[in-house]
Amino acid sequence: MTAAARPDRVDFLDKVTGRAAFISDLVVPGMVHGKVLRSTMPHARITGIAIDAALSMPGVIGVVTGADFDGIDAIWGVSLKDRPLIAIDRVRYVGEPVAVVVAESEAAAEEALDAVMVDYDPLPYVTEAADALAPDAPLVHDAVQPLKDFYFKGEAKPVAGTNIFQSYAYETGDVAAAFASADRVFEDSFDFPMVYHYAMEPHCGIASFGDDGLTVWSCGQAPTAVQKVLSRVFDLPIAKVRIITPLIGGGFGGKASVKIDPLVAAVAWKIGRPVRICFSASESMLTARRLSATINLKTAVSADGMLQAKSVEVLMNGGAYADTGPAVAIKAAIRAIGPYKIPNLQLRSTAVYTNTVPGAAFRSIGGPQGVWATESQMDIIADALGIDPVELRYRNMLKRCEHVRPDLTPIDVDMAEAMGLASQTMSRLDAQEPHGRIVHGTALGVADPANSPVAGVLLRLKIDGSIAVISSSVEVGQGIREVLCRVAAEQLNQPISAVSALTPDSAIAPFDWGTGASRSSLMMALAIEDAAADIKAQIGDIAASTLGLDPASIALVAGGFTSAGRRYSFADLLHPYFGIDSGELIGIGRISPRSRGGALAKAPLFWETAAGRCAITLDEDTGEIAVKRYVSVADIGRAINRSGAEGQDEGAAIMGLGHALFEELIYADGQPVNGTMIDYHVPTIDDVPEQFETVLIENGGGPGPGGMRGMGEGAILPIAPAIANALAAGFGVRVKQLPLTPERVWRALKDKKEG
Repeated sequence: MTAAARPDRVDFLDKVTGRAAFISDLVVPGMVHGKVLRSTMPHARITGIAIDAALSMPGVIGVVTGADFDGIDAIWGVSLKDRPLIAIDRVRYVGEPVAVVVAESEAAAEEALDAVMVDYDPLPYVTEAADALAPDAPLVHDAVQPLKDFYFKGEAKPVAGTNIFQSYAYETGDVAAAFASADRVFEDSFDFPMVYHYAMEPHCGIASFGDDGLTVWSCGQAPTAVQKVLSRVFDLPIAKVRIITPLIGGGFGGKASVKIDPLVAAVAWKIGRPVRICFSASESMLTARRLSATINLKTAVSADGMLQAKSVEVLMNGGAYADTGPAVAIKAAIRAIGPYKIPNLQLRSTAVYTNTVPGAAFRSIGGPQGVWATESQMDIIADALGIDPVELRYRNMLKRCEHVRPDLTPIDVDMAEAMGLASQTMSRLDAQEPHGRIVHGTALGVADPANSPVAGVLLRLKIDGSIAVISSSVEVGQGIREVLCRVAAEQLNQPISAVSALTPDSAIAPFDWGTGASRSSLMMALAIEDAAADIKAQIGDIAASTLGLDPASIALVAGGFTSAGRRYSFADLLHPYFGIDSGELIGIGRISPRSRGGALAKAPLFWETAAGRCAITLDEDTGEIAVKRYVSVADIGRAINRSGAEGQDEGAAIMGLGHALFEELIYADGQPVNGTMIDYHVPTIDDVPEQFETVLIENGGGPGPGGMRGMGEGAILPIAPAIANALAAGFGVRVKQLPLTPERVWRALKDKKEG
């Protein structure tokens, strides 16, 4: 294929033709199939499990329960060691795995599930975060063990004898004095719902034990985290645990850290054969979801609208197991600050266990929750003071190189420019297609990515000029393989058609922290930059020793290099060096907090930002909101693949549209009442704004090659508060609870009329 005919993504043709292989497409010799029996109780002791009837059914090989794991460490976790491989003595939420039926076929395993009978002794349960804090609340866990710096930097801080698994506090300035002397103080409370990730591919995994150790075909976004957890569970050397990660059909954090891999591997360990377990969408809904939150804000302002102090109190519902919830709780508080100058600041965040689906990382962890609250309150303040909400933001906006808070790196973008572009672009759209009853709302978002500066990559330059990029960055649909190829081609000055990115495989790929937190493109680009420099140095050394060339005179060109006006192919270099017409050069790139003289250790390494402006209409008879136009602005430094960057920004915004208008996992009597894709509404093409424009600012201000920075999460932040702000500005109702369903909006309109 010629370069001109090559699509924007290396995986496009395979995906549209059906050649792309996902885990559910893989067949491992001797593989059998597992199906999970799940708890129907929110909290209960398991008093008995009858499996004989299932074992007698055709094709059934075995039934695995919590009684089968003597000899391995059956409790694991990534922030707290709190999660059993499968329910052992009790269940903690509806949907928790209780037994796995293993059979020769999926159909046989599915049929045998009904023959497994579980006896429960119900226990008191709690599903609301506020109730979980009560002194007499039932404890979801009796005790848990923190795992410091295991997956996220930092640690969880559980409070013994309570349901609290994270307690975070930060303060700067004199908050109390600022509130006491302020002209106005605003106090508001906002609620954000439980939300399901809804990746198109549900969770799936295959595990196989052999003489050489454990191999897992994983859908995890962090292969090395999966590898480390499994090495601990089975007491295996890390090198004996191999994680292979093929194409993944979406993750969004729902497949971050570790999810189903320990269960799949444990079943394979017990059965003694390779085991494949693939969930349905409904089962994935019972595996992970976004943490819901209540955010209480207290903000002091002067009469002219200058922010003087802010207190943020976050309470998060983390579900039955902590997962990455401790990190989410911290980020929610930080991301509630906003891109504003606030000299006196107090942050408090608490995350609690409840008897619900475990909360987990979800695109821009904690960000949508915190931004929803802060950006809604900014418009409340503007309305009360009689100031235009955009003007209020301008007055308080941080300038480039000013601090969100003193202990974090200065903001490295111009938020005023982004907000201005959002307004200008919307004005242009309005002028092109006027609408009689349309109202606008604006919101901003700023996030400190959890971009741990840890990454590794190998570049293998073959004698024919072809290049293989070997990394642990997972392709979850975001286009990382294309970025890897483009950056490698650029750094080595080779045609992109010569470069390929290999499937992540821990047996050959270097260590990496994981795919998520807007980090993969940036961290891998930095690592590739170092690996390419390694190869260039090797070429110079070999050219000097073999061909007698001056290393300083060498310039890479397609298929080789030039020196003193003469062109050499890579074969001209490597053939005499190795003595045969074969060979390769291997470049190693490593990134750590000590890289670049410690410059990558600062936190955050970059700020991810977004400005959103919407235009909505409202059916006042039904309360239904329609987003007619939306403008999303992001400063990404530099786009490696512009169409991919635009797609990531648009996808994030539409994902935010879901929790803004429709999405909410609802519990009643301990049961999820809308835990299927029939009852749970995600945005469809009919919900997408008729006019949607993405504006990408490319000013080269990021820390990566050519000034790039991470992106892909920011656009999810401002859309919900922008819609709520438009609703308040145009129709006089302020709704502080998401989603903005027709019923919720209709009731607010009704209350306003009756009030």
